Amino acid sequence: MTIEGRVWTCGDHVDTDAIIPARYLNVSTAEALAVHCFEDVDAAFAREAGATEEPRIIVAGHNFGCGSSREHAPLAIKGAGVACVIAKSFARIFYRNAINIGLPILTCTEAVEGSEAGDRLRIDLRAGTITNLTQGETYETSPFPSFIMDIIDAGGLVAYTSQHG
Repeated sequence: MTIEGRVWTCGDHVDTDAIIPARYLNVSTAEALAVHCFEDVDAAFAREAGATEEPRIIVAGHNFGCGSSREHAPLAIKGAGVACVIAKSFARIFYRNAINIGLPILTCTEAVEGSEAGDRLRIDLRAGTITNLTQGETYETSPFPSFIMDIIDAGGLVAYTSQHG
């Protein structure tokens, strides 16, 4: 699976309340959450959710997705047209929730440090490569094991279980 898209950057310790404010936790669909994704951090991000067919790729620092364990955060991100998140590190429960809903997330410090907002990236999830097409650099990361790729390809754990149950 190959993903191409534009980079949107954020820093360290982005918590789930920054991703989707708690006042929207009564909503549970990706589409409804998407319009509020990062709204208190960057109103344009939420406003542009779904406005373009080109996927977005979030590039972040350490401990992305820290905070509460709710699944709303990765669901809002995915609904907002984000095809992948690349970070220096992830909060463990966010990582698990992202895979469960079929949102690919990669750890690659070099790609984070070598990317700027607006850069165009090409990510090969099976090979574990991230190419910054704007900067002309390629970075290596660990590819997903085949069972996780199967979950991502299916669109998440529920979809995978339905297909293979």
